[in-house]
Amino acid sequence: MIDQRVVTLAKTLLHHSVQLKKGERVLITSPLTARPLIKALIEEAYAMGAYPYVNLYDDEINRYLYTGYEAEQLETSMQWDLKRVKEVDAYISVSSSENDAELSDVPGEKFRLRGEYFKPVQKVIINDRKWVLLNYPTQGLAQKAKMSYEAFTNFLLDVCNVDYEKMDQAQQPLKELMERTDKVRIVSPGTDLTFSIKGIPAVKCAGENNIPDGEVFTAPVKDSVNGTITYNTPCPYRGTVFNNVSLTFKDGKIVEATADNSDKINEIFDTDEGARFVGEFAIGVNPMILHPMGDILFDEKIAGSIHFTPGEAYEDADNGNRSSVHWDMVLIQRPEYGGGELYFDDVLVRKDGLFVLPELEGLNPQHLQ
Repeated sequence: MIDQRVVTLAKTLLHHSVQLKKGERVLITSPLTARPLIKALIEEAYAMGAYPYVNLYDDEINRYLYTGYEAEQLETSMQWDLKRVKEVDAYISVSSSENDAELSDVPGEKFRLRGEYFKPVQKVIINDRKWVLLNYPTQGLAQKAKMSYEAFTNFLLDVCNVDYEKMDQAQQPLKELMERTDKVRIVSPGTDLTFSIKGIPAVKCAGENNIPDGEVFTAPVKDSVNGTITYNTPCPYRGTVFNNVSLTFKDGKIVEATADNSDKINEIFDTDEGARFVGEFAIGVNPMILHPMGDILFDEKIAGSIHFTPGEAYEDADNGNRSSVHWDMVLIQRPEYGGGELYFDDVLVRKDGLFVLPELEGLNPQHLQ
């Protein structure tokens, strides 16, 4: 029997996230390890009078494919996928990784090549389709989170089923404030960073495109970033985890990048011109996610955090930066992580992870739980 929380999650994905309608087509891309959720999604889609389609994949098989990718092969694959996403109304992407490092030995050039060729597919999904991304529990994800499989499964299903309508309402004042703001300053141990967000939209995220969710994002004016930011959470990227990442900016560009593997992190930032500029600034507010798990889908939503993202900007909060890289890196400002302050136009907005302005207090964990 399927866990009732999985059934609830399937309903959240179809009704709240992609808002599927009768007669619409939804493509579910997933590994077979998420079988219970796939079945629940199919059953609920049929019950709604919609048409589900399933595309299965396997990380180990993908590793074999990635290592030999050539341009002609990728062009064919891209065209197949592009036709498929153009013929559906909604897209659900399920990740259920057994081994987060499965692709770590794939040459970076192959990742770059695939990223370039599949941009048209990603643009259709993100800009023209209703879409949502989520993880499904595995032993590998539980190990990464340093939890038992049972505890991790319970955590994931509980955090994925929070009240997203309540969260959406609480995010509205923050969205409005960000859209009135020019200068942002972030201060934490090893961090003193300033930039402008003037004229760039702020976007609420409350279960529409990510599950779990809980952030409001925008982007810095591309050449406005100055100072240093030191991230206090692990920064995973394509199978490699970087720690003690510190980035120094001058006029928007990363001019110095250090980590426990500084050579490799600089190799990533040299992928293309846009990789050394920032495409996203976001504030995390999920009350049930408090500590890093090494999985960005969770870590970027941590209550009391921000993430500041080198690489590609989203078109709905666009600063014009383009890159095959989009690397969310997380700084937690709650006291147990060193604390910190967030200022908008020289006004203190959040201190030690808690919002101090009355109109934003509804986003503090005690009000969202």
